[in-house]
Amino acid sequence: MVTEVFTRKYCDPHAVREEKVEASEVIQFAWDGAVREVDACGECFQEHESRMEPLVDYSRPVKKRRVTKKSSASSASSTEDAGNGDDAADDE
Repeated sequence: MVTEVFTRKYCDPHAVREEKVEASEVIQFAWDGAVREVDACGECFQEHESRMEPLVDYSRPVKKRRVTKKSSASSASSTEDAGNGDDAADDE
């Protein structure tokens, strides 16, 4: 015999006020050096996002953006052209 169990997640901030609101989002926050998660409804999630800045993982180094050779070559040639124009004006 197989039985299915359905569990509902309720919003934790509303549960503190003894209200049962179904949770659809997850709020992440840092506590004692660890990332914790709390179930939340859409309204509480938006309120949290407006008050707090999102968590950033500083354990990984930030990658630098690659510069394509075409863009660096075109910017180098444009600076050379500007330099030649100034030199030509000085010679006259």
